Amino acid sequence: MKNVKYLIYGMILITSSVFSQLKPLQYKDGNQILNGFKIDPAKKSSTKAGILILPAWMGIDKLSKDTAEKLSKLGYYAFIADIYGQGNYPQDYAQAGKIAGFYKTNYKDYQKRISLALEQLIQAGANPDNIVVIGYCFGGTGALEAARANYNIKGVVSFHGGLGKDAARKTEPIKAKVLVCHGADDPYVPSAETEAFQKEMRDAKADWQMIYYANAVHSFTNPESGNDNSKGAAYNEKAANRSWEHFKIFLDEVLVH
Repeated sequence: MKNVKYLIYGMILITSSVFSQLKPLQYKDGNQILNGFKIDPAKKSSTKAGILILPAWMGIDKLSKDTAEKLSKLGYYAFIADIYGQGNYPQDYAQAGKIAGFYKTNYKDYQKRISLALEQLIQAGANPDNIVVIGYCFGGTGALEAARANYNIKGVVSFHGGLGKDAARKTEPIKAKVLVCHGADDPYVPSAETEAFQKEMRDAKADWQMIYYANAVHSFTNPESGNDNSKGAAYNEKAANRSWEHFKIFLDEVLVH
């Protein structure tokens, strides 16, 4: 009987870990099917704050899903955007680079997909006047594009994202508050791009912060990136934890609680 009791207890633990509150949600951009994920806050709040999550260049991944679950526990509505759409998901880094490159160049298309995802977050229950957009890597670039588009959002957070925009694009005033969490040794963001971004923020009269994390390269928040900095992308636990704390402070500042 004792062994049976422990077996049942173990099955309960496994079952509780398998069944997530994260729910798939299908939506569209014209005829293009998009497959996002939504999650309600674990604890309800009258402010109904919402967080839109923009994934890295491989599309919706474990990191974005784990982030949504953590945000739910903190009391936020969360939605993970599908930027690429059904039938367009990359199978390797080469494809990811090509597809992500398309959206970086055709930023209006990127902004539209972000806007459609914002609509889904609001339909899921988030207050349209109490939203922050965050993103990882390619998604970090998207978070900045959401700020440049001046959507009705309180702020944006870029985790090890690309910072650049075409120099020919006009710099418009940016209303959303901006937080950039950046690996100090990220080889994919050259110093010229960083300097241009900072100038853009000043010219846009933005309320912005940029925090550098020592010994961190690209993708420092993602445990699946390995730990070899020489590859240019690697997990850094200290930087990941610090950036998460800075992110939470930012949310406390910009959102209505």
